Amino acid sequence: MQSQDVASRPGPASADPVVDVERAEAALVEHYPRLVRLAYLVLPPSLGRNRRVVTAHSLTQRALPRGRATSTSVIPAQATGRDGDPGYTFLRLRVLRTALEAGLPLVRPAWPKRSQLPPLLPQVWGLRLFPRSGGADELALDQRLSALSGPARAAYVLRGLEKLADGEVREVLTAAGVEDVDDALEEADGVPAQYALLDSPEFDPCSLHARPTDLMRRRQHLRAALAAGAALLVCGALLGLPGEGWAPDGPAAPAYAQNPAAEAALDPAQLTKVPALAWQSAARTDFSVWPARGDLAGDSALLRRALAVWARPGETVTVSATPGTPAGGPPGAPQLLYAGTIDTARVVILYDGLRIARYAEPTDGTAGAALDFSRVDGATRTEASAVVLSRADGNVRYLLAPWVKGAAERDLLKPDSGAMDLTVTDGVTSPLSSPVSQQTGACSSWNVLQVTDKAGTRLLTDLAELVPARLTSGRPGAAKDVTGAQALHAWAPSSCWLGAMRSAGVRTVNAWSFARQTLPDGTGAADWSCTRGETWRGGGERVLAQFRTPGTAQAATVAKAENVSACGARDPHVLAGVLWKAKAGDWYLMAAGTHDTESIRATGGVRGTAEGHLLTVRSQQGAQAELKGTLESGRSISGLK
Repeated sequence: MQSQDVASRPGPASADPVVDVERAEAALVEHYPRLVRLAYLVLPPSLGRNRRVVTAHSLTQRALPRGRATSTSVIPAQATGRDGDPGYTFLRLRVLRTALEAGLPLVRPAWPKRSQLPPLLPQVWGLRLFPRSGGADELALDQRLSALSGPARAAYVLRGLEKLADGEVREVLTAAGVEDVDDALEEADGVPAQYALLDSPEFDPCSLHARPTDLMRRRQHLRAALAAGAALLVCGALLGLPGEGWAPDGPAAPAYAQNPAAEAALDPAQLTKVPALAWQSAARTDFSVWPARGDLAGDSALLRRALAVWARPGETVTVSATPGTPAGGPPGAPQLLYAGTIDTARVVILYDGLRIARYAEPTDGTAGAALDFSRVDGATRTEASAVVLSRADGNVRYLLAPWVKGAAERDLLKPDSGAMDLTVTDGVTSPLSSPVSQQTGACSSWNVLQVTDKAGTRLLTDLAELVPARLTSGRPGAAKDVTGAQALHAWAPSSCWLGAMRSAGVRTVNAWSFARQTLPDGTGAADWSCTRGETWRGGGERVLAQFRTPGTAQAATVAKAENVSACGARDPHVLAGVLWKAKAGDWYLMAAGTHDTESIRATGGVRGTAEGHLLTVRSQQGAQAELKGTLESGRSISGLK
């Protein structure tokens, strides 16, 4: 929708812009995620995460003016918000005012305001919605913010999320109807200024997880409603209610009946604890032979809480799971891998044969906990080398497998630099920098974990999951671990694009240089490579085709694909193209395939044919082309897009 220019009011206040409804609508569409995050952070956490998410969306959507124009001006202090957009600052004030009203207690004689009532729209029936989980730092910050009053919480958010100075915060809060602004600022000073955490997925109500509501309660309510309706219509229908044997679950016991397997899953005394040296004589080497470690491995109270939360996570528990990983309770007594104090949390790591589960609770006594799941079925010795214990202050700690003899930190962007040894105590590494914190900005480093055991050396990278992904290089089907100078130099140009694989359940990532092509202006040769991420669940594979010219450190991603077999062990063939501009200003379509490509044909906005696996055709800026290739076997392949 086209937005109209902001008009100025005549008279003494002519410097204050007036926002019409079309301008406000354009700002709402453009900045919707930011406004919803602001509302979510200001709303009282006592509402519960599901209602807090829905209310944040409702307040933001209702911030749009009703009429064709509004006479409300944007106060000068807000004019700096979101690059000076008056439409955004006008909506921000309306969202902030209603979010503060929603946190006010209901007074019996007074008529409640609309923002204090459950929202009519949007509504999601039968599901609980909540943001993705962050780390221990985000959990601790959420607990501290929940202890603040609404105005103090708003002051903290305006400082951190909106980057407003205290003078500007005073004016915004005053305009929003806060009576004692100085008290709000002073109260907000009591929370450490961890403003970068406000951009975390923990506080993003637009990126959500969904879980069912209490299914048993819903079923009971539905049955009660049906029974009441039947009684009102025909009293005699009560005589026809099903008797024994007609239950919807047949001979199954009630959902809350005692069950030996369910009880074992909640009993810390039933946990499997593997002896320290069992892995040396085991038939297989994976997570099932990890010993129980940690200074709290004998703390029955902690283990009982972890098992109970796994089976029945409450409202204050932040639950996350990688794609394709079920988040339900364990089928029986799981295996204990670790229980101990790490940084500012007590952490328990459990394994049930299919999943790794991590339970974390703050050590400062605040309420709430985090429960994370990651699928690890079919893990081999190399993929069961490490598990993430904690992330804090941009660093990550790992719990290593008992067969790992050494650990080090290595920067993928600096292949000629050596690895820095890590201290390992009872299997726990000292902190190393995590690339997970590199959400935005230039990519200046990508630190990975290097582990060494009797089988060799391999690299693992943190992709915001419990189990780090294994890095390999080489032709699909014959890929090897990244060891040696050649493999490290092959990975360096693609390392910063690992961020595209985050939180996708990735098991391994392979980088392969499949072609080298001479540039048409004679300035050297460009390298073609593909990066493929395989997942634990066997679907959702991600493939990136990359192009790097001489003198550039990082390759440019020219094509992306998901759920394709290209560049994989089943189909080690790739075809990709890019529009490239020479220094003289001429544009070319350059395309490359694997070496067994017999010919390449370009159609559409650029037309050309070449024998072999390389194609160079003069083109124009912005031209669109379709690529088709023919392999030596006669099979036709399409270019990645």
